Amino acid sequence: MRVALMLGALTSGEVFAQATSDGSGGMDQLRQTVQRLQNELAQVQAQLDAANQSAPAASGPAPARATTATAASSSKVGAPVLNAGPLTLTFGGFAELTAIYRNRNEVADVSSNFNTGIPFPSASQYHLSEFRESARQSRLSLLTQGPQVGDATAEAYLEMDFQASAPTANSGESNSYNPRMRQYYATYRRKDDNFYLLAGQSFSLATLFHHGLNPRQEQIPVVVDGQYVPGFNWTRNPQVRFVKSVGDSLAFGLSLESPQASIFSGPNAPLVQTVTALPGGMLFAPTTNYSLDVAPDVIAKVAWDPSYGHYELYGLGRAFRDRAAQRNNTIFGGGVGAGMILPLSRQIDFQLTGLVGEGIGRYGSAQLPDVTVRPDGKLASIRAYQALAGLIYRPTTAWTLYGYAGIEDADSKSFTAVVNGTTLGYGYGSPLYNNSGCGIEGSTLCAANTSRIEQVTTGAWYRYYQGPLGYMQVGVQGAYTKRRTFNGIGGDPSTSLTGGMVSFRYYPYQN
Repeated sequence: MRVALMLGALTSGEVFAQATSDGSGGMDQLRQTVQRLQNELAQVQAQLDAANQSAPAASGPAPARATTATAASSSKVGAPVLNAGPLTLTFGGFAELTAIYRNRNEVADVSSNFNTGIPFPSASQYHLSEFRESARQSRLSLLTQGPQVGDATAEAYLEMDFQASAPTANSGESNSYNPRMRQYYATYRRKDDNFYLLAGQSFSLATLFHHGLNPRQEQIPVVVDGQYVPGFNWTRNPQVRFVKSVGDSLAFGLSLESPQASIFSGPNAPLVQTVTALPGGMLFAPTTNYSLDVAPDVIAKVAWDPSYGHYELYGLGRAFRDRAAQRNNTIFGGGVGAGMILPLSRQIDFQLTGLVGEGIGRYGSAQLPDVTVRPDGKLASIRAYQALAGLIYRPTTAWTLYGYAGIEDADSKSFTAVVNGTTLGYGYGSPLYNNSGCGIEGSTLCAANTSRIEQVTTGAWYRYYQGPLGYMQVGVQGAYTKRRTFNGIGGDPSTSLTGGMVSFRYYPYQN
């Protein structure tokens, strides 16, 4: 605002000087001067918008407490801006090397599997530790902003890393992992009506935001792990979103997001011919099954930013479909979520989020199932809840300390059917599933449906250089994860995972 007022005053002064010196014969030159100064003001405003709207250091700490839109994006102030004709380009991203240790071998990279990847003693992986080094979380981003036309602006944002894994990808003599699209979307914004429209792939509207509901202002956990932490509610998927703000304190959003159901089929086949998912064709991966989606996920959210804190409340609606006995069947699910960020002091932020409902497993980092299959082939939604508490402490601009505690819990959804005189279990968490071999290496009798995932994570980031070269930082994280299961034949075994990560990052585009 201060820059705009100064430029306005400069414009008025230059116009006045031009008019008084040239008289009536200088009107054409006067109009040219006004137009030139307006163009310069628009370029300066575009550069300020690029700084204030560009991406914060996702999965890494911001240099100051992020309780407003300006503070949240301050990590990108100083990012290189390139004017390409009418467009303004802002570059971002980082290069990273991460060292990974797990006491159980998940055969995973920088993104952990908090659910089925944690093995039981029946698997050889339980008895083997895991060590890896990875550069695949290294990231590139590009923000492209058009000129302001009246009260309208438009921009496109691209963000990518290297965590995709084609069938030929390997860690042999030359690592051969390929890029993937994290985010790629466009937004159209009207300042007079105070709304924006987003279309493309972005973080879900269900994700907690720093301030308001602006894209690239999501409150992403500052951990090293690429799968973040259990209890964190998020997806990154295609969507169309409309957000309307009322002043600086209220924002209302509606998002129609690409669906994909997480389905647990169970060890016993349904009693009728059933199709719950299909292998990919054309540009989908043929080795991956895709659910039979019938409608988008619908999310409606309100965010409130009073003088203290940030608060959110949202509703989620989902539809699930399968085909059984030559008939299509659709059921519905959804839930209610809430979140808040409280600045406990100038250096400490506390955050709390939660989501509860039917068929919501997809929206948690642990990826518990959304639905399961009944004996008659029809789907049944699974009731669940997810919660996350986090504390971020920034004693200085160089240090960020953090701790998170998260939980994801699912209810059992079990059924029985008599097949050839034998009663069989169906659904999720059936007491007829056999867990008797979970503690015996080599045994296949370990159904072990997960009932709850609990995790405690702590760590720190230290920015040891900040200057003309950008900035460099090192992060250390430790986590303990507990996996609990439903009671079955042989009991309700549990297992755990202890892991640590060390990250070295260089942000060349920031200073």
